[in-house]
Amino acid sequence: MNRILTTAIALMLTLAASAQIEERRNMFEVGLAGGATFSSMDLQPTVRQKNLPGLNGGISMRYTTEKYFNMICAAQLEVNYAQRGWEEDFDDKTGNSYSRRLNYLEIPFLAHLAFGKEPYGLQFYINLGPQVGILLGDEETYEGTWNIESRPNATQSIYGKAVDNKFDYGITGGLGLELRTKAGNFFVEGRYYYGLGDIFNNSKTDDFGRSANMTITARLGYSVRIF
Repeated sequence: MNRILTTAIALMLTLAASAQIEERRNMFEVGLAGGATFSSMDLQPTVRQKNLPGLNGGISMRYTTEKYFNMICAAQLEVNYAQRGWEEDFDDKTGNSYSRRLNYLEIPFLAHLAFGKEPYGLQFYINLGPQVGILLGDEETYEGTWNIESRPNATQSIYGKAVDNKFDYGITGGLGLELRTKAGNFFVEGRYYYGLGDIFNNSKTDDFGRSANMTITARLGYSVRIF
């Protein structure tokens, strides 16, 4: 009898501990977000650059599955329009400038890990995961009296060069704060994207060995619970 009672108590304690460690969730939310991008390009040979400002905006879908200890775990999918590219930083005083804007449709696949109050209150969160993108179009802007021959030999080929690879992929991650209310959820986030693919071909006979997107994004957004 004592052995049965001891086993029953042990089983109850095990189930209680399991329930405290992992609490199931079943919540689906959709949202809108938009903000500013600050982009540059990882180029080899290197080109002196300044961050190119642009716009970012799109929709998000988040499915929350569980709370593990104090961490609320969810999967998030986004479809965004994003302006990337770079602006060359000239070290002369001629007044010349050059920038190239790359417009992408991007799709991040994110793990969303949140800490804080629920169902309402303030949460701190981390977003991290892979991202793919398709180039929709690009535009070069020249200003000043231009003479490409005056540019360093290693970088002359970049001006007017067509994009070889329209498919882009990389890793993105960010930190944010979300205020969850009965009227919906309001959030602000900073995010960084590091491209693993190159926009120009990178064989030994090509002009550039590396040409990958790098983007900082600041976003504001709003989401609502569907169920």
